[in-house]
Amino acid sequence: MKLNKLILVSCAAVLLGCGPKIVDRPVSFDQEREELTIAYLDERYGLQQDVPTIDPKMVVIHWTAIPSLEKSFDAFRDSKLPNWRPEIAGAGALNVSAHFLIAQDGTIYRLMPETTMARHVIGLNHCAIGIENVGGTKETPLTEAQLRSNIQLVEYLSKKYPIDYVIGHHEYRLFEGHPLWLEKDEGYRTEKSDPGDDFMTKVRSSFEADKFKPIPEK
Repeated sequence: MKLNKLILVSCAAVLLGCGPKIVDRPVSFDQEREELTIAYLDERYGLQQDVPTIDPKMVVIHWTAIPSLEKSFDAFRDSKLPNWRPEIAGAGALNVSAHFLIAQDGTIYRLMPETTMARHVIGLNHCAIGIENVGGTKETPLTEAQLRSNIQLVEYLSKKYPIDYVIGHHEYRLFEGHPLWLEKDEGYRTEKSDPGDDFMTKVRSSFEADKFKPIPEK
């Protein structure tokens, strides 16, 4: 399906009230994960909270770089960061996660409540809803079904919350110095390429130009 036709079909479904079909498949959010999340908010952002809630202002789109749904889900399931993520272990024991995981066939899974903090983007977790997409490698590139689901999910989220920005993970460092940026450690950064400029251009161009605020320039 051509891009413009794909976008028109996606948006028409949302406008007609169909909305995206969302399957709840929660990751573990036990007392340990809650405590680790509250500690992360305090230690990384200086936010002292009794519960790990967020006020969503942006959506951040990712890819897992993992070829299967089950292995992608397993990466987020446990409360504590696995030992194969040493590059971010110094910033806390809380495992990475996201609010949504989109399979290669476009099925949308909700992993956790949209207003609970997930660790998925440096500096912005306190205000960002995360969408992960299964795949993203040369062997398992993101699909048109995933693109369609991302567009529908962003539309759905923007109707529920005052979403100002829709960004790719690879664009997160453009927010350094922005009022939303709260990371206290100037040395804690990672280089990201997901989901890429092409994918984000397709997502953002499916909406009216003034639907979201433009992301900061380099």
